[in-house]
Amino acid sequence: MKPLVECVPNFSEGRRAEVIAAIVAAMKSVPEVAVLDVEADADHNRSVVTLVGPPSAVQEAAFQGIRQAAALIDLDQHRGAHPRLGATDVVPFIPISGVLMKECVALARDLGRRVGEELGIPVYLYERAATRPDRVNLEDIRRGEYELLKQEIGTNPDRAPDFGPAQVGPAGATVIGARPYLIAFNAYLNTADLSIAQKVARALRNSNGGYRYVKAMGVLVAGQAQVSMNLTNFRFSPPHRVLETLRREAARYGATVTHTELVGLIPQQALVDAARWHLQLDIFDSDQILENKLAALNEAAPLGFLDAVAANSPTPGGGSVAALAGALGAALAAMVGRLTVGKRKFAEVQAEVSEVIVRAEQLRAALTSRMEEDSAAFDEVMAAYKLPRKTEAEKAARREAIQQAMVHAAEVPLATARDALTVLELARVVVEKGNPNAITDAATAAWMAMAGLQGASLNVRINAVSLSDEARKRAWLDELAHLATRAQSLLAQVQEIAITRGGM
Repeated sequence: MKPLVECVPNFSEGRRAEVIAAIVAAMKSVPEVAVLDVEADADHNRSVVTLVGPPSAVQEAAFQGIRQAAALIDLDQHRGAHPRLGATDVVPFIPISGVLMKECVALARDLGRRVGEELGIPVYLYERAATRPDRVNLEDIRRGEYELLKQEIGTNPDRAPDFGPAQVGPAGATVIGARPYLIAFNAYLNTADLSIAQKVARALRNSNGGYRYVKAMGVLVAGQAQVSMNLTNFRFSPPHRVLETLRREAARYGATVTHTELVGLIPQQALVDAARWHLQLDIFDSDQILENKLAALNEAAPLGFLDAVAANSPTPGGGSVAALAGALGAALAAMVGRLTVGKRKFAEVQAEVSEVIVRAEQLRAALTSRMEEDSAAFDEVMAAYKLPRKTEAEKAARREAIQQAMVHAAEVPLATARDALTVLELARVVVEKGNPNAITDAATAAWMAMAGLQGASLNVRINAVSLSDEARKRAWLDELAHLATRAQSLLAQVQEIAITRGGM
């Protein structure tokens, strides 16, 4: 699985459908980015978009959305129930899989710098990306909204942005950061009395002594009082428990909840927890959910890649399988790292093992991509051999095309061999310093990496046979010999440490 990041940009437009569509289209134009959800609220005059994809692609999509919003939204004309600082008000990055929080922090800061420099928009960093303690909380940055910021940004040092100019234009300012998953959850009351929603919100939110992971405010939406909430850690401040408290607080003022709503997406686990709580399912396992069972069956079924390998076709072949072996080794190294990081007894190796996870995920992505690249390179060789050869000119062009295709067909597995050696080096780290309960997984990572390296090396050698460039061929073979020697040494070390440390 490729590393995945979620980004949930909030735009200060919820009424003009054509503007929202243009912003979303700009983000969709970036390859590999999926737009999972678009929530537009006319009363709040705000849209929330949920993106997911590889980190760099999601970062680029966010930039394109910010650029488009700056061109289409004028904060001097904007009015809505939700507080805001800019046309693109807030842009959080959330790690989903194969990505650490610190990588999302780096994404946020890089994006902030680019927005400030290229678009001339002031940027403030918040949550995990904040550079100052007084800017961790979004509400502290957004206090006074766009109107007050416009007055103070050039004169009050506390309002100086992290990036961009100390002045605001019609696009306002943008707050960019990194945070864990957040549930945007609203409850509507059977009253038009805004003060009741504000009192209930005050009782719920952390800043007034309520739930640790709840941010809440009272607003008026279409003449109905709403308690608008952000649940920043649904495991410790779950929506079902927060809602029950909200009901009791509202009842103090003679109000009841008419309905609730989600803005954006919600993790499945939050719904499972709510069902378990309300149905009093004290003995319950998520495997009892039908859809989970069906998904498990699908995951257990033979992979399409394996079917393709077994088919009567030369691709995908050994080079692709070698890349898969290396990717599996990287995945195991990352797994052992994650079973180590965050545990108190491994505190001394936290930093080093965290770096292993980051590097392992990068290698896993590269090796997974090379599974397809190897097949494509072989197809290029076959296509070159099929070129016409009736005239001398055609024969010469064909020979040159074959040589170029052979070079590419060898360079792809050579890159796989290099990456596989790096996976072996990571396995060497986690087998020695990782959680000993996963010692065999660390050792297996090394063996898978060795299999990938050896398989890739064979593919380099077979392509080198047909190469006319003797100097290039010799350089390849010399590098393969070096890689093999180093790999054998690492594998022996991993094996010895695993046996000794595991008491086998």
